[in-house]
Amino acid sequence: MQFQLEAKDVYSAARAGTITTAHGTIQTPTFMPIGTTGAVKAVHFSELEQTIGAQIILGNTYHLYLRPGADIIHAAGGLHAFNGWHHPILTDSGGYQVYSLSDRRKITEEGAKFHSHIDGSKHLFSPEKVIDIQRIIGGDIIMAFDECIAWPSDYDEAKKSMQLTHRWLQRCIDQMSKSEALYGFEQSLFPIVQGSTFPDLRKESAEVISEKNCEGNAIGGLSVGEPADKMYEMTAIVCNILPEEKPRYLMGVGMPDNILECISLGVDMFDCVIPTRNGRNGMLFTKEGIINIKNKKWEKDFSALDDLNNFVSQGYSKAFLRHMLLQNEILGCQIASVHNLCFYLWLVAESRKRIIEGNFSDWKQQILKKIMTRL
Repeated sequence: MQFQLEAKDVYSAARAGTITTAHGTIQTPTFMPIGTTGAVKAVHFSELEQTIGAQIILGNTYHLYLRPGADIIHAAGGLHAFNGWHHPILTDSGGYQVYSLSDRRKITEEGAKFHSHIDGSKHLFSPEKVIDIQRIIGGDIIMAFDECIAWPSDYDEAKKSMQLTHRWLQRCIDQMSKSEALYGFEQSLFPIVQGSTFPDLRKESAEVISEKNCEGNAIGGLSVGEPADKMYEMTAIVCNILPEEKPRYLMGVGMPDNILECISLGVDMFDCVIPTRNGRNGMLFTKEGIINIKNKKWEKDFSALDDLNNFVSQGYSKAFLRHMLLQNEILGCQIASVHNLCFYLWLVAESRKRIIEGNFSDWKQQILKKIMTRL
């Protein structure tokens, strides 16, 4: 994997770059639609590629390991061959999913023992096993196994968890060096900075992660309930330490304003379920503001959803989409998901354009209030 830094904003830490992988290039800042089980819910790959303009998607190790199983993905020749998406894929290590199973798992030095949410069966995720599974899945970018703790947490708990994450990281790195890529292309390991909302822990973790000299770095443990200003404070601390010449990925973030603010702090990569999950429930993001399409005020609004420049809104009206969602039609979920992903990909593409042109900070201030207004 290579990362080329192409432009930096004068008034903030925002930057534009290009990541090159075996399955194609990714222009940053970028947003990765989440394909937890190998596909983005209610969205066809042709729409992801041609309508939305996605350059990379995210898959999840925990879910793919349980279903369809590593053996099936291996037999298919990896996830790219299994699902037919021939562009870059990033796989999350499953640390966040294990965190969410608070009543079904036990964390030890060895790893995370958990019960499947599907059938209750017992499993162990160790750093070594997680790397082996991600080798089989075959993502271009794979994540180190970390422990994500809840917010708020006390200082001692956060420090202990961070240190465990660092020890697990070294085991991930060692396992990467012992194992081989399975499908004829190299995979890049991203470590994850932890430390909750404690500045000294975040600083320490970012320094440890930077010293590992991996091809990119991630920031985890945010967007778990902490106030937005704390998210921004921790992100700023970490981005000031992580090496400039490597991509920075802020995991699980977020709303459009979160993304713009964190781009200005120096983040390159984002992912979140919000555009698709909220879309299926009637929340639409537009350049004019946020719409709850189920509200009666849109019942006779026959105007198009939005004008998203290169990303086509396909001519569906607000009234029609409202009707589809109220009728629980699958098409409603599809339209809303595609629309919201179009908006998110427009947002990062426009940010990139403004960074290159040199007017990102002015544009950000103008558009922030507008896009977060409830219509």
